[in-house]
Amino acid sequence: MSCCTPDGSCSTSTGEAATAVTDATVTVYRVSGMTCGHCKTAITKAVGELDEVLAVDVDVTAGLVTVTTKNTSDDAAIAAAVDDAGYELTGRV
Repeated sequence: MSCCTPDGSCSTSTGEAATAVTDATVTVYRVSGMTCGHCKTAITKAVGELDEVLAVDVDVTAGLVTVTTKNTSDDAAIAAAVDDAGYELTGRV
């Protein structure tokens, strides 16, 4: 199953609507090393596979990754996923 939609955006929704989760947290991270659509796809896939993640939005141009989680964001787990994808999470925005 591809994470990319016909309009070119990526989604990692687990099928559970984010609006149904009352404790959802949105965290924005600065990530270095992203340059193209492949980067966007790689980070979306890596971070989206984490258990608590509901959605991932990657803005390659701005170097930002927005992560929506079921509860409080696990910065260490997200940083590890970004690192495993070949990029560097440099902190929260």
